[in-house]
Amino acid sequence: MNWQTVVDVVALVCLVVGSFMSLAAAVGLVRFPDLLSRMHAGTKPQVFGLLLLLTAVALESGEPRMVPLLVLAWIFQLLTVPVSAHMVGRAAYRSKHLHEENLVADELRDVVARAGDESG
Repeated sequence: MNWQTVVDVVALVCLVVGSFMSLAAAVGLVRFPDLLSRMHAGTKPQVFGLLLLLTAVALESGEPRMVPLLVLAWIFQLLTVPVSAHMVGRAAYRSKHLHEENLVADELRDVVARAGDESG
């Protein structure tokens, strides 16, 4: 087995697993019952799936100059996905668009109550 065949097999495995992770994120977005669960499903496997897909692209392109561009794309995902998920979760919590029975612990209840008392 030559070197290019090994690279092709590794890229294929990255593509299949990355696609599976992205599919799992999509299924979780559709099937999970509340917003917080959907956010978790949409962020965690999606970022890892993208890393695997970008790795496969880097391996198959064979161009060393593509690697910094692909790393930059993944870093932007790592920076933006948690921030946007945090903002959506915060807005959902404050507007009561979540199922409180699904929360194991609610550390924000007292903080939000105090903030409401001070502002109002």
